[in-house]
Amino acid sequence: MIEMTGKHILLIEDEPDLAAAVQVRLQTRGYKVSVACDGQEGLDKARFENPDLIILDIMLPKINGYKVCRILKFDEKFQKIPVMMFSARVQEKDKDLAKECGADDYWVKPFESEPFLARIKELLEKSKK
Repeated sequence: MIEMTGKHILLIEDEPDLAAAVQVRLQTRGYKVSVACDGQEGLDKARFENPDLIILDIMLPKINGYKVCRILKFDEKFQKIPVMMFSARVQEKDKDLAKECGADDYWVKPFESEPFLARIKELLEKSKK
């Protein structure tokens, strides 16, 4: 059942198969989803599209996810957009660095779909921009 939310999510992920899988999961929940495949494209899309939430990989071509997050979170116009870091990195130092950059959450790949989608919904409800 599709639950139309009207919310726009920007997914910045350089792995095409994973990006497609996440995009489909989000769209079946009624989210509008844009995809960027590198940090620069993600930053440009974030600035142009002003999404409701950003799911951001860390290891990206051109500009890494930490830097993209920091740039957005230190810009008054975009700092209220929740950023969910999305990475295969599982070490505490990676999670700490994400927090220092302003990330609102950190999810490790691979992930279970339902808790992931529930957390996205929570972040969107909390932000209410």
